[in-house]
Amino acid sequence: MDEAFTSLRAESRFEPDKIKGSRFIASLCPVQDEQAVSEFRARVAAEFSDARHHCYAWRLGQSGEQFRCSDDGEPSGSAGRPILMQLEGHELTNVCCVVTRYFGGTKLGVGGLMRAYGGAAGKACDRAELVQVIITSQLQIEHPYALSGPVQGLLSAYSLEPLKATYGETVKFTLHVPIVHCDAFLTELRDRTADRARVIRKL
Repeated sequence: MDEAFTSLRAESRFEPDKIKGSRFIASLCPVQDEQAVSEFRARVAAEFSDARHHCYAWRLGQSGEQFRCSDDGEPSGSAGRPILMQLEGHELTNVCCVVTRYFGGTKLGVGGLMRAYGGAAGKACDRAELVQVIITSQLQIEHPYALSGPVQGLLSAYSLEPLKATYGETVKFTLHVPIVHCDAFLTELRDRTADRARVIRKL
């Protein structure tokens, strides 16, 4: 089971040297869902509104299981797929790459376009600031007030911070536990609370 995945820390952009007069501008953005992908693509297209093509690829999910690419009017397979292959090759996910082209007057052919689009995306990925994202399991925990001490001690031992805590007849809170530690955490929680804490494993 994977413990983490690689994504981008922040947006970045790289423009390599012109190829036969054409400019290829690769823009990268960390994204969490398809709505964020659409917003980023629209933002890039608006920024370079006079460009002829905005080809793109994106990957989502802990292992990049969701993905899509587009040639945006370039010959089929000449742009979107090479960009996607660069994201895959760099093992990046939750990321979108848009490569904007300003046509320089000379046709590059399918092979030339593949090298140009893939090359711009690859060089942008090489220069981007990457981050390792720890994969977590989301838990909802409920316990009597009398168990607050043992539970807080366990959270401190694992350096975990509770989220969305509510205090009614019992204490309820949400927790994100690194998946690699989740089984051990749950075992210790049962031991410390004599199995009196209620746990719902959400994700």
